[in-house]
Amino acid sequence: MEESEGSGESEESRESGDGDGNVIRTHALTKRYRGGQLAVDRLDLTVPAGSVFGFLGPNGSGKTTTIRMLMGLIEPTAGSARVLGHPMPRAARTVLPHVGALIEGPALYGFLSGRDNLLRYDAADPTADPRTRRTRVERALERVGLTAAAGKRARAYSLGMKQRLGLAAALLQPRRLLVLDEPTNGLDPQGMREIRSLVRELASDGTTVFLSSHLLDEIEQVCTHAAVMAQGRLITQGAVADLAAGARGRLVVTTPDTADAARVLKEQGAADVTAEEARVTAEPPDRDLAEVTVALVTAGVRVRGLTVERASLEDAFVALTGEGFDVAG
Repeated sequence: MEESEGSGESEESRESGDGDGNVIRTHALTKRYRGGQLAVDRLDLTVPAGSVFGFLGPNGSGKTTTIRMLMGLIEPTAGSARVLGHPMPRAARTVLPHVGALIEGPALYGFLSGRDNLLRYDAADPTADPRTRRTRVERALERVGLTAAAGKRARAYSLGMKQRLGLAAALLQPRRLLVLDEPTNGLDPQGMREIRSLVRELASDGTTVFLSSHLLDEIEQVCTHAAVMAQGRLITQGAVADLAAGARGRLVVTTPDTADAARVLKEQGAADVTAEEARVTAEPPDRDLAEVTVALVTAGVRVRGLTVERASLEDAFVALTGEGFDVAG
């Protein structure tokens, strides 16, 4: 049962989290659309305060629907969600002034310049001091690298520039929580690096960042914690290092004798053995790698190197779901 607004929580705990150090917590959160489509299925999500939390899953896995429920944009069919210690969507007016969000791309006035769009956004915020409005807008434009293009009409912006402008709108005020839905969509590699750097900077300033993406590499580079969604269900969540550690790495043998090496590795119990030019990769067998090395040498394989590559989030995803990660659709 949800706690009422008048419960005995301190004001500080309300504003920063739920009393357990969590900025977002959901219980059995569910969204079913008309026609019976189940978009989110009994989601139990926990986002620690101060984390950069990656919300990971293929397109269509329920990430954006979850975010829309967390922000009070749509009502859940069942279950509950608390953001910054308050029940959503009931406490949206209390919560949202402390949250910056970029969801499904920014809504912009195409006939206005980037700068004027931000001035409109800031003017719509009842907590924003109009005397310092232009200073906030210029600072936000600078943070996302749009100062030079601030005078252009938004309709002339590329997709990546529109993403930057939407992020600038989310950064007009200091935020306890920043929610970003696919923030690097449409950006070139340099732009993606800049956004990742900005996310790290915000986190170091104490802002909790909740970042959804279908790009595993992006999550692994910038996030401290992550959750994996697939077909509306939560597969796993936790520290990124722990999630990757849950998957076994790949054994890599560098040798000119790839056929013989592949045969020996299979005899030693290695799985998914793949021979490439001058190297063989495999899922490590359940035995001491020193024994595997001895077996290779005894069989006459010229071993130039033998290592175990660290497992990635992609390895973890495949291990958990038994399928690849469709980054395109």
